[in-house]
Amino acid sequence: MVSKINKIKLFLLGVAGCLSVLLVLVWPFTQARGQDLVRMIPFFGSGHYKILIFSDYFCPHCKVIDEKAEPLLEELSATGKVKITFIDVPFNRATPMYAKYYLYAVTADPSISYALRVRKALFRAALEKGIRDEGALAAHLVKNKITWKAMNEKSVFPLMSAAIKEQKITHTPTCMIRYSAADVKRYVGDREIWDGLNQLKNYLAGADK
Repeated sequence: MVSKINKIKLFLLGVAGCLSVLLVLVWPFTQARGQDLVRMIPFFGSGHYKILIFSDYFCPHCKVIDEKAEPLLEELSATGKVKITFIDVPFNRATPMYAKYYLYAVTADPSISYALRVRKALFRAALEKGIRDEGALAAHLVKNKITWKAMNEKSVFPLMSAAIKEQKITHTPTCMIRYSAADVKRYVGDREIWDGLNQLKNYLAGADK
C-alpha cells in the first residue's frame, strides 16, 4: 500500500515529467519563431477570387506575360476582390535561388507593385544576364535598387511544391483563376493567360453593375 507521502512524491514526479515534455514540444516552436518562420506563400490583395500564376524566371513566355499583365494585375489587386499569388516552378536548377530572393524581397516590402518590380529584375537576371551565381544575383538586385529581408524560405518551398503538385503544373507559364470552389479555370501560355485575366476583369466589372 502506497503511503500518502509517497503518493505526493509520485504526483510531483509526474508533474515534472509533463513539464519536461511540454518544454521539448514548445522549444522548437520558439526557435522557429526566432528565425521568422513563415507558413504561407506570399499573396497580394484579398477577396473571393483567386489567381495563381506559376512561372519560372528562365522561361521567356513567363517574362512576356509578367510584364504585359503588370498594370492589369495591379488593377485587379486594387479591387479588393482578388487575391494574387506567384509560385516559382523550379524547372531550372537555379530557380530555387531566384525564388529565395523573391521571398526575401516581398518580406521587406509586401506590396504587389514591389513584387512585380522584383520579378522584372529577376527575369532580366535569368534571361538577359544568364546569372546562376548567388553573389552575382545579389549584386544585380542591388544595382536595380531591390532590397530584401532574410526569412526562413525553407518553410515556404514545401508549400510551393505542394501547390505545383496539386495543380499538376507541367508547363510555364500556367495561371489558375478560381471564381468559386466549383469553377476553377486553367490557362497555359502567355496568350491564354492574358485572355483569362481580362475575362476576370470584365466579369468583375459586370458583377458591380
